[in-house]
Amino acid sequence: MAGVNKVILVGNLGKDPEMRRLDGGVARVSFSLATTEYYKDKDGNRIEQTEWHNIVMWRTIAESAERILKKGYTIYLEGKIQTRKWQDKEGQQRTTTDIVAETFQLIRKSDGAPNQPSSGGNQPIPVDDLPF
Repeated sequence: MAGVNKVILVGNLGKDPEMRRLDGGVARVSFSLATTEYYKDKDGNRIEQTEWHNIVMWRTIAESAERILKKGYTIYLEGKIQTRKWQDKEGQQRTTTDIVAETFQLIRKSDGAPNQPSSGGNQPIPVDDLPF
């Protein structure tokens, strides 16, 4: 049986996308994305819980993200979870979990203004219309 590895996130960029070019000129962009949930504890106090996600984008989508996205922008993205292992400078085995984004949509700029339609015809996704 085949599995499904699908992630949908709506959150705020924690930093500007960082672009790197790999051998052969392949574009790779990375940034952090914060997703925040709110709930009430047993005493009725509102609790805020923020998760930080490592986002990676490749090729054309990476180039678009680097050109369009900035720290604080709210985006919708779809992708998959990918875990990679690597060795640090001290020779210790480390594990990192990334979200490899396959598509994204700018919802809101950091100044609070909704995204205006781009010349490419992409429309922002109103938060009330998200599929969850």
